[in-house]
Amino acid sequence: MKELSVVGGGVIGLAVAWRASARGHRVTVYDPDPGRGASWLAGGMLAPVTEAWPGEEDVLTLGEASLRRWPDFARDLAKEGVDPGLSPHGTLVVALDGADAGNLEMLAAYLTELGREVERLTGREARRTEPGLASTVRSGLLVPGDLAVDNRRLLRALKHACDERGVAFRHETVTELEHLDGDVVLAAGAWTGRLHPALADAVRPLKGEILRLRPRRGCLPPPVRTVRAMVEGRPIYLVPREDGQLVLGATQYEAGFDETVTVRGVRELLEGAERVFPGITEYELVETAAGLRAASVDTMPFIGELGEGVFAATGHHRNGLLMAPLTADAAVAWLDGGPLPDEVAAATPARRSEERV
Repeated sequence: MKELSVVGGGVIGLAVAWRASARGHRVTVYDPDPGRGASWLAGGMLAPVTEAWPGEEDVLTLGEASLRRWPDFARDLAKEGVDPGLSPHGTLVVALDGADAGNLEMLAAYLTELGREVERLTGREARRTEPGLASTVRSGLLVPGDLAVDNRRLLRALKHACDERGVAFRHETVTELEHLDGDVVLAAGAWTGRLHPALADAVRPLKGEILRLRPRRGCLPPPVRTVRAMVEGRPIYLVPREDGQLVLGATQYEAGFDETVTVRGVRELLEGAERVFPGITEYELVETAAGLRAASVDTMPFIGELGEGVFAATGHHRNGLLMAPLTADAAVAWLDGGPLPDEVAAATPARRSEERV
């Protein structure tokens, strides 16, 4: 049994803590408010295929490797006492104009070339699949292999599992690593770059705003599956929840560590969503919030040893929830002294030193 200190209590830190404690290690998580932060505001999409784009093949490989782990990860977590709310309904990507339709066709061709399952839809077929879509939707792409998870149920499930396994929680902000016991996993999201010199210029905050909506009586129900679109070059996603709410996101821009919600961000999200799914104008606006993704310099996370006894698990950008199972497996393999999963080789922090050379 080893002593492990996990810095950060978001989805990555909690997943590492749970898996490590289940292996019999003594684990302490350091976070002023575990289970919150960017993970609390995530859309919950587990969609490496839909996120894929030429030039990011390593990210796709990493995401798909973690996606394959998700069903077992969710089942194991449910056995600990709380079901994380995994949804198997897939993703529908829609195009609203000729340019978007062209981009959608490029994405479909790229994914088909990679051997991924996709189904092209006309606008009419897309509306038949999701009746609330706007009449202006020109085409669609159905990706049945994508999953989604209720991020807040997931965080509650992970926190419960950690408690059941005896994980200790220290509600404090770590500013230096010297006083921590045992081995250390750095999973502090956008703040990780402040904790180790190897990550100082490699991980940065990327702001994103989300809204939560709820249909009122008489409103058209939310879509069954995740719906994604580009509206005037801005990405829009609508992710349904089992409780009837709809998560709408997400703006994405450089704003340092600013977590305020802006009028512009809310307006862009609502206007974009209305173009895709007009019925949301009658929904109740339940919540507005902003969070900070941990963005890396090359869209790949940093998963691997930084030095003697310190392991990086950060920089997941928009894929933190998706990559939590694989990242946790890698961290526990390192802790146990075994080989890391082959798929994380491209995410090694050593690539930064190689780039400088």
